[in-house]
Amino acid sequence: MSDFAAFLEPGMRVEAPSQPEWGVGQVQSNVGGKVTVNFPDAGKVVIDTSRVMLLPVFDPS
Repeated sequence: MSDFAAFLEPGMRVEAPSQPEWGVGQVQSNVGGKVTVNFPDAGKVVIDTSRVMLLPVFDPS
C-alpha cells in the first residue's frame, strides 16, 4: 500500500487519475491496501492501491 493510501478514511473524496470517467468518489472502507470507493459513474469499486493510484479531492473553501 502506498504511504498516502494508508491515510484514506471513509468519507474522503478521491479520484483515480487512470480512470477519469469514474468521476469523484467517496471512500467507503480501507482494509489492507484495498480501498472501496463509491463512484457516481462506476458504482462501488474495490481498488488495490498498489496497482491504482487514488488522489484526494478537496472542495474549494
